[in-house]
Amino acid sequence: MPKLETYKKQAKLLVRWHREGNFSIGGRIRQLARYRTLSDREALALKFPLTEAQEIIALEAGCASWAELKASTEADPPTSEQPKTQDTAVASAKPVLFVADVDAAATFYRDQLGFRIDFLHGNPPFYASVSRDGATLHLKLVHEQVFAAGAAEREGLIMAFVDTPNVRDLYAEYLAADAEIVQKLTKQAWGGTDFIVRDPDGNAITFVG
Repeated sequence: MPKLETYKKQAKLLVRWHREGNFSIGGRIRQLARYRTLSDREALALKFPLTEAQEIIALEAGCASWAELKASTEADPPTSEQPKTQDTAVASAKPVLFVADVDAAATFYRDQLGFRIDFLHGNPPFYASVSRDGATLHLKLVHEQVFAAGAAEREGLIMAFVDTPNVRDLYAEYLAADAEIVQKLTKQAWGGTDFIVRDPDGNAITFVG
């Protein structure tokens, strides 16, 4: 278990994020039963003293209260530090797509492209994750257009590559679903076969076999 000083720093960081209006802490505040029904905006409008931040940190550490967390850390016997073996392996990558409406984008990936909605973060959502089998895409809300009008189409910008062992079957599935396919199934000179789908926000996703 981390030292008490680490938990104290985490609580102070929560207070700072609340003061700065960081919507990402709304879900953490809703862990307190009395705030369970609040929206992110309502959570940020609360008075949020350090004691409440400590209460949240204690819950996240598996304790019923800050006093219990403090007692458990103080009771932990000191342990000798063991040298850690550095692991430099990279496990996975998750492309982040910019969208104007996170809820609508997640629904598109679910209903037309067969992805599962892993989570919608925020109320209303400003970040989400969708996945299908081993592929995961993150969706981030932006209020202004990121690229100049028409740049993505002119430059042929690809926002994500998705590997699939059955690219022809997937192509047939997306044709039947009336997905916007901007490049038909094509055998490429480098040996792969791919096609490109564009989502409602203009993000081009290449499916490669």
